[in-house]
Amino acid sequence: MEESSMGLHEFEYEVLTLSSSERAQLAHTLLMSLDNLPDEEVERLWLEEAIRRDDELDADLTTVIPADEVFKRLKGKFH
Repeated sequence: MEESSMGLHEFEYEVLTLSSSERAQLAHTLLMSLDNLPDEEVERLWLEEAIRRDDELDADLTTVIPADEVFKRLKGKFH
């Protein structure tokens, strides 16, 4: 496989010049590729996400809503 010298930011810029349908197809392909990750990688990614969320809570960057309140709000929207 040929190694690309294009950096992530250049790649993002190029991708954003695609049509919306081309970007949607690329997004779909990328998301589907994540379904094939090894269990260890999935576990590592979830751990990183949990740490990121915990850091946000510690820094007061997010608001916690108790689950019963979330379900109450959802029930009100759909009934």
